[in-house]
Amino acid sequence: MAAAAPPRTRILVADDEPHIGRIIKTKLEQGPFAVDLVYDGAEALEALETEPAVGLLILDLMMPRVTGLEVLDRVRGDARWQHLPCLILTAAGQDHQETDARRRGADEFMTKPFSPKRLLARVTELVEHSR
Repeated sequence: MAAAAPPRTRILVADDEPHIGRIIKTKLEQGPFAVDLVYDGAEALEALETEPAVGLLILDLMMPRVTGLEVLDRVRGDARWQHLPCLILTAAGQDHQETDARRRGADEFMTKPFSPKRLLARVTELVEHSR
């Protein structure tokens, strides 16, 4: 009898561009990850409430209703998610935006366009480091 495969780490991706979300999902699911996609910050917060077993959060900065930075602030201010690894993936790549995101608790900051291979490598590192 073969040993059961280890459970896949759940990744929550919040990006208001569906095609970007699909690229991220496709690449990460080639690794040991299961990906849930949402399309704005409010949906990300709702998903965290209903699916608390998330191992990593990927946020776009510029989203409708609730921005990525607002989600990051809420996540870092809540004891349940204080240590949840958060990666910002955004087209807004000015130095001050990266500095602000890291000051607010982002673990990684990547800009679009991005290398899916590099994203998979960085997500893998963040998840392994958080264990």
